[in-house]
Amino acid sequence: MSHTVYPSLRNKRVVVTGGGSGIGAAIVEAFVQQGARVAFLDIADDDSRELERKLASSSTPPRYYRCDLKSIETIREMFPRIRADLGGGIDILVNNAANDDRHELKDITEKYWDDRIAVNLRHLLFCTQAVVEDMKAAGGGAIVNLGSVSWHLALPDLTIYQTAKAGIEGMTRALARDLGTFGIRVNCVVPGGVRTPRQMKLWHTPDEENRMLGMQCIKARVEPHDVANMVVFLSSDDARMCTGHEYFVDAGWR
Repeated sequence: MSHTVYPSLRNKRVVVTGGGSGIGAAIVEAFVQQGARVAFLDIADDDSRELERKLASSSTPPRYYRCDLKSIETIREMFPRIRADLGGGIDILVNNAANDDRHELKDITEKYWDDRIAVNLRHLLFCTQAVVEDMKAAGGGAIVNLGSVSWHLALPDLTIYQTAKAGIEGMTRALARDLGTFGIRVNCVVPGGVRTPRQMKLWHTPDEENRMLGMQCIKARVEPHDVANMVVFLSSDDARMCTGHEYFVDAGWR
């Protein structure tokens, strides 16, 4: 498949969280195609090692780092190692990692709440904190957070997930304001119903497929590379005046 080449991304040092599978893997591959130097964090060893093997012959093969993003201490320990391996400060951060486990209100406990917020929201702040001094020193950088169309549509059985994803959009705007003085851009990409292996296992049936397509303006499924294309654009110098906003890749799901 052809892709747009952004010369400004060549040799940029990029970190992608949750990069081992699904949308994250497509984002990793898209940056590798741009000639960027990519590190990706995940805990899915099999998927992540397979992605490393798939892209091993690239001119700039990505590096996998096992990292439990629920641990702030681990995040703080990981980034100096990544800087050393990539040869300098981080230019681009893509906060992609999340988990959309379904849950009912009656089943939510304090422990489950804390765990889901750690998985879906908290690490974005601390990963940003870990790279921002690099970007300030470089005179700029790009941070792209991954949101979700789910809370805009009020989908069922996702209360904590949707709370976290709504919070990501608020965090994006706040960080864009605080960091814009330093030339650091912060944006949020909002995927729709993306055809990833996980999502197909969760709810794919002919009836559900028809229902989703019926609600979309474009009658075709969103693929992981569609989301990755937007992430790569927002990370490039072509998007130099884009910050503090949400960019939907949902085929017009209403």
